[in-house]
Amino acid sequence: MISWMPPTLQTVLLLSASNVFMTFAWYGHLKNLSAKPWFVAALVSWGIALFEYLLQVPGNRIGYTSGLTLAQLKIMQEVITLVIFVPFAMWVMDQPFKTDFIWAGLCLVGAVYFVFRG
Repeated sequence: MISWMPPTLQTVLLLSASNVFMTFAWYGHLKNLSAKPWFVAALVSWGIALFEYLLQVPGNRIGYTSGLTLAQLKIMQEVITLVIFVPFAMWVMDQPFKTDFIWAGLCLVGAVYFVFRG
């Protein structure tokens, strides 16, 4: 990606950007295409997901070849998913903030600790 940027940062940035596309592909149709047949929503979501994969595949490859384990990549993705999903749910889907988001985040902090500890 960018040679001066550490591989782990490249991985985080690519996975974060891919997750924005993933979140819209998975959930955006519930608001924006609810009146359309399901197969229209599926095709639109599939088109959005293409951009997710164009970012996610190189992000995971950069992370894996730079020394991150498969478990570390997975937990990193889960943390990114929650960080992207909560604002999406609140601002795009008009869902209320729930303290459960905080508890889920704390559980992920524990997961991060266990997969990244030496």
